[in-house]
Amino acid sequence: MTLLEVTDLAVEFDTAEGAVRAVKGIDFTVERGRTLGIVGESGSGKSVTSLAVMGLHRGAEVTGSVRFDGTELIGAPEETVRRLRGRRIAMVFQDALTALHPYFTIGDQIAETYREHHGGSRKTAWARAVEVLGDVGIPGPARRAGEYPHQFSGGMRQRAMIALALSCEPDLIIADEPTTALDVTVQAQVLELLTRLQRERGLGLVIITHDLGVIARVADEVLVMYGGSAAEQAPADSLFTAPRHPYTRGLLDSLPRLDAPEGDPLRAIPGSPPSLLAPPPGCAFHPRCPVYAERKSPLCTADRPLLRVVDEGRRSACVLDEVNA
Repeated sequence: MTLLEVTDLAVEFDTAEGAVRAVKGIDFTVERGRTLGIVGESGSGKSVTSLAVMGLHRGAEVTGSVRFDGTELIGAPEETVRRLRGRRIAMVFQDALTALHPYFTIGDQIAETYREHHGGSRKTAWARAVEVLGDVGIPGPARRAGEYPHQFSGGMRQRAMIALALSCEPDLIIADEPTTALDVTVQAQVLELLTRLQRERGLGLVIITHDLGVIARVADEVLVMYGGSAAEQAPADSLFTAPRHPYTRGLLDSLPRLDAPEGDPLRAIPGSPPSLLAPPPGCAFHPRCPVYAERKSPLCTADRPLLRVVDEGRRSACVLDEVNA
C-alpha cells in the first residue's frame, strides 16, 4: 500500500542574491512497512525535501504534488495539513536538543502533542507520554518524563524525539539525520529501535542521512540526491553492489574498506558541491565527474538530466550511462 507519493516536487527560495532552487523535480513513493533512504552530501536538498512534505516551509515556493494516502498536500488548506502532521505523518528532526523546547519537560511536550490530535484529559495524555517513553527504551519513564531536554544524553534525547513522533501512532515517520553526532553504539541502538518499531507497527519510514552505512543497514529503497536533483534511485542491494551514477560510485568509493591495502588513501570526490544560486549547466555533477573528464561529452552540459530507467527497478540520471549511451 502506497502511503506517500511525491511527484515533480520543486522548492525555490527568493533571497537577496537571487532565486535558490533547492529542490528540482523530485519523485518517490513510500510503501507501508518499507523504508526509503535519501542520501547525499550536505546541501543536496534532502532536508528541504522532507520539510516540503511536512508543509513546514515558510516563504518558499513549493510546487509539484505530495499525496499522502490519496490526499493532496500541496495547496491544501492549512487545517488539512495540520490534522495530518503529527497525527498520521510524524517527523524526527535533525537536532533533538534544538527541536525540543528547553522550558518544558519531555513529558509535557509529548502530552501536548497527544492532546492536540486526540483530546482527552491531561492525566490520559501524561500516561501516554510515559508509555511511549517506555516503548523507546528509556529507563524509569515515569521519572524521566518529568525531566527537561538538557537532563537527557544525546542518545536519550533522540529516543525522546522518536517517542514524540510515535505518540499519536502515525502511519509514516520521516527521520532527518536521526543518528547525527551520536557515537556508533548509540547510533546502532537508535537504528535498531526505528526498525523494530517499523516492523511491529507496519510504519512507512523515510531515513534522511549522509551516512551510507546507515542506509545500508535500514533502507529497502535508496534515493541519491545531488545539487537539489535526483541522481539515482534503486533497491538498496542493487545500489550498493552495482551503482550506476558516477556520483553514487564516488560516494561508495570514498568509504573506508576493510580489504583495502594498508596505507591506501581514501578516494574523495574532488571539488565542491554546486552553488544553488548559479548551478552549472546540464548535469550538476559534471564539473566533478570522472566520466565527463574522460569523455567531455556535450550531453553532460546541455540539459539537466532526469531519472530514466536503466534496469529493472532502478533509475539513473546519467546521460552517459552505458545502457543509454
